[in-house]
Amino acid sequence: MSPFNVLNFAEGGGHFWVYMQYAQGLRQSGCDVYWLESFRNRGNAQRHSGLLSQFMARMERFGFGGKVVLYPDNGPGREAGVPRQYVGMSAADAEGIFERADLLLNFHYAIAPSLLARFRRTVLMDIDPGLLQFWISRGQLSVPRHDVYFTTGETVGTPAALFPDCGLRWIHTRPPVCPATWPCVFDPNAEAFTTVSNWDADDWIVDDHEVYENTKRVAFLEFAGLPRLTKQPLELALFLRTERDAEERRELEKRGWCIRPSREVASTPEAYQSYVQQSRGEFSCAKRSCMRFQNAWISDRTLCYLASGKPAVVQNTGPSSFLPNGEGLFRFATVEEAADALDAVNADYERHCRAARQIAETLFDAKQIAQDILYYALN
Repeated sequence: MSPFNVLNFAEGGGHFWVYMQYAQGLRQSGCDVYWLESFRNRGNAQRHSGLLSQFMARMERFGFGGKVVLYPDNGPGREAGVPRQYVGMSAADAEGIFERADLLLNFHYAIAPSLLARFRRTVLMDIDPGLLQFWISRGQLSVPRHDVYFTTGETVGTPAALFPDCGLRWIHTRPPVCPATWPCVFDPNAEAFTTVSNWDADDWIVDDHEVYENTKRVAFLEFAGLPRLTKQPLELALFLRTERDAEERRELEKRGWCIRPSREVASTPEAYQSYVQQSRGEFSCAKRSCMRFQNAWISDRTLCYLASGKPAVVQNTGPSSFLPNGEGLFRFATVEEAADALDAVNADYERHCRAARQIAETLFDAKQIAQDILYYALN
């Protein structure tokens, strides 16, 4: 499988788990899984060496010792092709892995076509439903041809979609979580509803009618007054970078939010998991693109809370044919609905914890999802 930007985003403990859920599901299905990823060498030899050693040690802990194929990213403006060098292995060894592979599960939308061509069967996994199709249709992203296209967006490629299908046949799947790796942790004394998020980014959407900022910053600021409507403690673990971020942190704290730097509580996969499992539940908002596209998107992070037996109160991103609402998982549209959902969870907390775990086990089990992907991809 080919994840994207895991090694270089060393502080993204949650980002790592997005792809590891798929990897574990595939392993549980009997697959011999290799991790194929590009990396950027930023010119600082000491920092580069530290990143590599840290990443390799992490993969060893997760059972991927000897199963990682890393190659340098050529960078913008350079010709992309089959890598000529790899970390810790020869080009011949890497080529041998490619030739033996039955399938490449690819999350790197801009992977080099010549590298993709080394595999006998290829799958593109769309984990940015709506956005990916928007980028392709606007020529902002050129995705090389794959044999099969999967999407986690419920409306992608259907008459209900508010964005084009780009002339591709999309097979629907659900984002996975591995219940065996994310055990239920019931603690009636846990206090805060939390979430982990990147606060700001250079992420704007330009469509035919408007230009808008597509960040969690905008989403959360719309619900900044929530603490005044509930007694439930609310905490955000945020990846903060700028002075404006710091100013907005202080403003949120005045309104009753607890703000913690994500670097301190969720910068490794282990810390991220611990933070989620020490929470009472999740409260989170969705980016504006998810609200505009109305594709019933649900976050991979929310699945980690659910698997841990933590009820989730999340923004409603559109009608769903399978997502429950009102037991274990609550989907709100207004600040008043969010406050009511938090109160409902606390009125019967143990029942909603059991329901959260059941949602993860029955709807998002990584092994079952991996088996479905393999069935459609290889037949």
